[in-house]
Amino acid sequence: MKMVTKVSNWSATRYSALGAVLALTLGTMVWADEAGKTEYMNSCASCHGADGKGVGPVASALAFKIPKPLTGLAAANDGVFPMLEVIQIIDGRTGVRGHGTDSGMPVWGAVYKAPLVGEIGPYGTEVAVRGRILSLALYLESIQE
Repeated sequence: MKMVTKVSNWSATRYSALGAVLALTLGTMVWADEAGKTEYMNSCASCHGADGKGVGPVASALAFKIPKPLTGLAAANDGVFPMLEVIQIIDGRTGVRGHGTDSGMPVWGAVYKAPLVGEIGPYGTEVAVRGRILSLALYLESIQE
């Protein structure tokens, strides 16, 4: 006896749409991870090290100690990556002073914003800055041990 499974056009359409969404999401995640890694290597690795453990080539020349390995942020927070805190510290413009004159680290929100002011308008500039910071934070989340 032969069993035939009938798939309606509605089901096929739903599964095709779901597949497309998953493909786009996974593709975006891979791009975000690569963008964050590139951002990290360009902006952070000289101090924090390519592996995020705080031993970059510039670290020994700094007048301050790099606080902790970036690979242990989740472990230091009961296994949960502190995404919002990390974003605020990287940005530095929100009052959380992980960066800037208090610690010797750049206020990346201002650094990323400066070359864009006047080119894409205040809204576009802020979107671009937040995108760079989010990509960087997502990369940091991906290197947790």
